[in-house]
Amino acid sequence: MARRSIQQMKEDENKIINELQRNARGSIDNIAAKFKFSRQKVWRIIKRLEETKKIWGYSAIIDEGELNKKRFIILAKRRAEPLDEALSKIIDQTLHGLGEDIGVNIECSSFLHGEYDWMFIITADDIKAAKKFCNLFTTEYNKWISDIHLIEDIFSVKKCGIINPNIDNLREFI
Repeated sequence: MARRSIQQMKEDENKIINELQRNARGSIDNIAAKFKFSRQKVWRIIKRLEETKKIWGYSAIIDEGELNKKRFIILAKRRAEPLDEALSKIIDQTLHGLGEDIGVNIECSSFLHGEYDWMFIITADDIKAAKKFCNLFTTEYNKWISDIHLIEDIFSVKKCGIINPNIDNLREFI
């Protein structure tokens, strides 16, 4: 395949990815019309992106306040212990199950480079539930965790690339 064809294919993929990030519920017909692609071309690109795991899935962006939930960020530093056993627990989602048992949903879990080694973004009913989750986390991973910080997300200006439709409410918090 010619280099230009590969480059054009990547450019087309990026257009589709960007559009899906703006609105994952957008119809294939609307996406095709926007970029002057055929419906079949858009469908093939999306299918290829899903098969190659460039797209992992689709998600709704929620307003936690409307669901009487709060959003928290947990930052953790690890000890110098080898992570072999911990990795097995991370891969089999042990912590996710513990969170579900106490009404905590893990939205995001990321391995980091920097001052902290791991980050979780969770939703919970209140700070008490979030602290309980932190205690479960440190108990379960005590051998590997040296420090943990819990931070409440007071107001999300932008989530998953989408600007909060209630952005004017930020004034209430400042």
